[in-house]
Amino acid sequence: MASLDKSHELGVKSHFPHVPMSPCPPFTQELAQELLNHYGSPLYVYDGDRLCQTIEYITQAVSYPRTQFRFASVTNGNIALLKIFRSAGWGLHANTPGDIYLGLQAGFNPSEIVYSGSNLNHAEMTQVLNWGVTTLNLDSLDQLQLCCQILTNKVSKSTLNQNNPPISPPRLGLRVNLPEITGDSRIGVCPKEFAQAIALTNEVGLKLSGLHFYRGTGTNATAAFTEVIDKLIATAQLLPDWEYLNFGGGFGYPYQHNAVGFDWEKFGAELSKKLTCLPKKIDLVIEPGRAAIAGCATLLAEVVSVKWQKDKQILGVDTTVANLSVPPVHGGHRKIITWERGQGKTKSLVDEVPTPHSLFTTDVCGNTTYSRDYLGKNCQLPALKIGDAIAILDVGAYGYAMSSHFLHRPKPAEVLLENGRHRLIRQREDYNVLLANQVLVEEEYRIQKSEFRIQNTEVRIQKSEFRIQNSEYRING
Repeated sequence: MASLDKSHELGVKSHFPHVPMSPCPPFTQELAQELLNHYGSPLYVYDGDRLCQTIEYITQAVSYPRTQFRFASVTNGNIALLKIFRSAGWGLHANTPGDIYLGLQAGFNPSEIVYSGSNLNHAEMTQVLNWGVTTLNLDSLDQLQLCCQILTNKVSKSTLNQNNPPISPPRLGLRVNLPEITGDSRIGVCPKEFAQAIALTNEVGLKLSGLHFYRGTGTNATAAFTEVIDKLIATAQLLPDWEYLNFGGGFGYPYQHNAVGFDWEKFGAELSKKLTCLPKKIDLVIEPGRAAIAGCATLLAEVVSVKWQKDKQILGVDTTVANLSVPPVHGGHRKIITWERGQGKTKSLVDEVPTPHSLFTTDVCGNTTYSRDYLGKNCQLPALKIGDAIAILDVGAYGYAMSSHFLHRPKPAEVLLENGRHRLIRQREDYNVLLANQVLVEEEYRIQKSEFRIQNTEVRIQKSEFRIQNSEYRING
């Protein structure tokens, strides 16, 4: 872990996801260059202090006393970052068994993990239950039936073996599909199917106690959540054993920095008021993902080529769209900024009055020949040179998590800035990763030769045993 000079400390901007932001460089040019020199380029850089502030802000925005926050780790599964959420008192929301596995590796207790996914096979559902996850929100009657079947078998086996401790059944909920509030979605169970779902659980001595709402991904319209609270509560009350409301995720982040994002304070106040007025105590589960982590990360890259097409600057950089999330996740917008050559202090380029002599229309292109390998188009940037650094902002959610080996590029390293220091939290890949799990022809040949040698050895052993038996026969004779 390396220390930062005081002049390099981040100075987290005093904004939160619902407040318009000015896209300044998140740290100084000196620090950017220090990180690139130390860890290489391209490089994911996470601001742990800013992440902690955002977590605290979201937590305090919801005053309802029975609230449980569960970070949606589908957005980012780095263990070091998951541990920050755990230290802040949040649990984990899992879309897949892989999310659960990472959460357990990060130190979360199974009781702190909520599973809300889709279409698990028998082996996967069994694994989720064997891990001890205590809350499952299921996507269909078939998934509910599968879960009940596996739980019934587990209880039966435990009962037969008196040495096993009794199994406590998990809390089961349904992901709701209600077109008037969830839109045209494949996710969830319709209220008209609730009776059948209740019958399935009652038949095996279980109960349905929760309702899970999924609004959709990246929603910044606060009203899309506050205006459906009454409808969700009325729908949940159709469950005789209702105990918890899982308000899901889908909370947005303002990638367009002049836009207003999700208003957590308004949402928290209205939701807390509605739940407090209920005649019974209901647990509330909220699953922020993108809203919590998007703004804490920057992808640094270096310019490797510059060319001009009339007045347009074409920058080639040493990263690619394969290292970032796909455009539908964030509307295709990425804010890209840089530091002017020789600029020592943090300075916002977009706050200047653009003139033809200071900023130029710029396309930022990746290091492949893929026709859509644009990190940004029509950005306003100064004239840059080879070796200059650029910063792609707000890549904490669905950035590294959705990176791939498309076009056979290894993935970048990840670094965490925390308490005035920086440390590596994921190593940079090299080209060996492209061969991982591949079975090469030469290796197949070696395997076959090894199997042949084993077979020959077995034959020799059998022949030796035969000779021994013959010798014994002659002796006995």
